[in-house]
This record gives sequence, C-alpha cells and structure tokens, in this order.
Amino acid sequence: MPASDPAAAPPGDDPNRAYGHRPFRRSRSHFADRVTADGRDGWPVAADRYRLVISRACPWASRAVISRRLLGLEDALSMAITDPLQDDRSWRFSLDPNGRDPVLGIRFLSEAYDAREAGYPGGVSVPAIVDVPSGQLVTNDFQQLTLDFATEWTALHRSGAPDLYPEAHRAEIDEVMADVYQDVNNGVYRAGFATDQDEYESAFGPLFQRLDQLADRLTERRYLVGDTLTEADIRLFTTLVRFDAVYHGHFKCNRFKLAEDPVLWAYAKDLFQTPGFGDTVDFHHIKQHYYRVHTGINPTGIVPLGPDLSGWLTPHHREELGGRPFGDGTPPGPVPRSEEVPPSGRP
Repeated sequence: MPASDPAAAPPGDDPNRAYGHRPFRRSRSHFADRVTADGRDGWPVAADRYRLVISRACPWASRAVISRRLLGLEDALSMAITDPLQDDRSWRFSLDPNGRDPVLGIRFLSEAYDAREAGYPGGVSVPAIVDVPSGQLVTNDFQQLTLDFATEWTALHRSGAPDLYPEAHRAEIDEVMADVYQDVNNGVYRAGFATDQDEYESAFGPLFQRLDQLADRLTERRYLVGDTLTEADIRLFTTLVRFDAVYHGHFKCNRFKLAEDPVLWAYAKDLFQTPGFGDTVDFHHIKQHYYRVHTGINPTGIVPLGPDLSGWLTPHHREELGGRPFGDGTPPGPVPRSEEVPPSGRP
C-alpha cells in the first residue's frame, strides 16, 4: 500500500475533524518516517522507546490498536488514549490525571508535532508514534504504520503472534485493501462530508456497490484473503463496527444498516467476538466524537441513544466456514487492565 493518500488536502485539514462546508479531502501523511528493524529512517525498532497515541473514536487509529494487540506489542510499545473530543488545539490528554499524558508529559498531541517541526501548518492526526526520549512525532502515516507492526516489529511480537501480512498473499491483500480504502473506509467520509447532492451520490453509490461485492466475497469464505485474519480484515472491520452507530445516520450512508445484511453482519460479529477486535472498541467514544465534534453535520451536538448494541454478542455461525483465525498462532491474552474499555463503551 502507498504511504500516503493520493487525494491531497489543503494544509490544516485533519482527517478526524469537521470540515464545515468544504469538500472532504483526506490529508496526506506529512510525517512518513518509518520505525524499522534496521532503523534506516533513523528510528530503529526498540522496546519502550516509542509511544502510540490513538483515539478510540478514530477508525484509522483503531487499526493500530487492533494490530498492536493481536501481535502482542503492548509491553514493547506503550499507548496513550486521547479524549474523543478534540478542540482547536488538537487531540488532548484530558482523560489523564492533570490533563497530561503521564509518559510524554504533554497536554496536546500538537506539542509532539511542534517538537518535530516548529510551525508545522498541517492537521494533527492519529494514530501517531512519538519518540519518548525526544518528545518528537515520528510518524502519522496511518497506511504504513500497521504494515510495519506486522513486518518490521517481528522481534518484539508475542509468542504465537499471527502473520497479519503474509508474504504469499500480499499482492491480493494490497488489492483488497486498496478497494476497501477507496470505496468504504474513505467512502463513508466522502458521503458524510459531501457539500452537494452530486458529491454525496458519487460516494454513496460506490460505497454500497463495494459492500455488495464484499458480501459476495465473504459468502463462502470466512476472511477476506486466505483462511486466516490479515490486515485486510482489520481495515474493513474498523469501518463496519462504526457503521450502524454513526455512518448510517450521521453520514447518511443509509441504503441499509449493517445489521440488515446477513453476510456482512455475521462477518463483523465474528471479528468483534475474536480477541483483539471487539475488546478494543469503545462505542461511547465513537459516538461522542462523531456527533459532538462534527458540528458542520450535527450542529446541535445531540448524541443519539441508539442503536441497540447487544446484537454484537449474538451468534454468528461463521465458524462453519472453517478458517483458522490466528493461523499457526494463538489468540492474544487478556487486555491489560489499564487499557480495558469501560462498561459505558461496551455492548
């Protein structure tokens, strides 16, 4: 996958912010350094050196949370969780004591961006990896970051970690992910932030055409590529898990609800109930962010009480299709206590 989005945005655009009445364009990842085994960009993989900053509301950050958990990187790469409500000063650490991240000592993620490049004019996005010793942002390249977790951080993987980007299937994974990104991951945003009818319909049509194609693909196979979980499944899941809660109503992606499509709903429930997926999802954070931050779409800031989330825990029967979720590996262990999703965010 390319390291940055081909649809460039004007400086200052943040993929997680409201855009008023401007057409939606996703920002490029300005800081595209990579943390690699050989340290070729100056950032070698090392335990306890870096901190992953995420928002549980953000689908792009959720990819990194799931990957980190499946691969067992919790002990090597600490994680900071921001408030789902950001302001003009960027993502904030107001959930932590005294409003400061306890490791980085900063109040706003923008401080790490400023430490890397003073006066940086662009948006402050998550996920982000920050170098703890210097306090500088290393990367906000949401497309490459999880691929590197799977391929560059192998020395720090847990015993029994799955291969989320198997070399034999990479070409197919890349092809599937490219389609999912264009029409689904980004498609819901293009529909939600559309500023006229034509723009909205140009996103709505491909979104549901792609969902129909994915449902066909998943009818007789448990996972998107091969018979194990891969990066492709992670990237589709983070949009599907938000679909009924926010995209169906808030973003007007309402040809059907996820729960009304028998294949995609069963597939999404299967993943949700797999250790490493649903145990990272905070529906409270998701709804608070979308409905309260996107004031151009929802000026009242009213957060809906629905939908009923109990369906996420109902049987899916996808195991009947076979497949080995973790391949030759094993499920991850329990969620670290400090990273457990509060009851308010769970079904």
